[in-house]
Amino acid sequence: MTALVRTAAVTRTFGRGAAARSALRGVTLEVTAGELVALIGRSGSGKSTLLNIIAGLDAPTSGQVWVDGGEVTAMSSDERLRLRRETVAMIFQSFALMPVLSAAENVGVPMRLARMPAAAREERARDLLALVGLGGREQQRPYELSGGEQQRVAVARALANSPRLLLADEPTGQLDSATAAQIMGLLRTIIHAEGLTGIVATHDTGLMEIADRVVELRNGELVG
Repeated sequence: MTALVRTAAVTRTFGRGAAARSALRGVTLEVTAGELVALIGRSGSGKSTLLNIIAGLDAPTSGQVWVDGGEVTAMSSDERLRLRRETVAMIFQSFALMPVLSAAENVGVPMRLARMPAAAREERARDLLALVGLGGREQQRPYELSGGEQQRVAVARALANSPRLLLADEPTGQLDSATAAQIMGLLRTIIHAEGLTGIVATHDTGLMEIADRVVELRNGELVG
């Protein structure tokens, strides 16, 4: 099977001298296309740092990263931006929705940046909101939605430009257990149905049970 994501001996050190802290220590990982991987580990273990490096939001201190055949660690800033617009999408614990925009408008932001025509953008936003169970809620703003519904909007927004890789950083961290289970099930269904590859950093045992594979970071090192 083809590896959509590969990291080779990735390290990330913050600070210098006596104050230096190693967030990642030689992480080598392969994630197969179509796979849903749960990335687990205690707070501070390096999960978010690794996701940010894979997405090109941060650069490793050493090591290499490839996504969909392209070496992220050799890309220019414009190339990394294009990677995040076209290939990689991220979901965050905080939802990161724009409060002044409706659900449909939030979903439409990546498509607007990609210069998709308005009519096509609005149709796709409706379709994506229906896909995540929010059909008919297009005009509601984030403050009119529950936490779980806001995260569903965030999932729909992440799918807007048909990414190949979905990265989620503690996507259920602000949700109760029942809602978290729904979101985790939704992520698995969408990743497999849409042919995506997913890496989800989580403490949620529910995802560990439904993921194709579980990998653990401990003090910046991949274990197990």
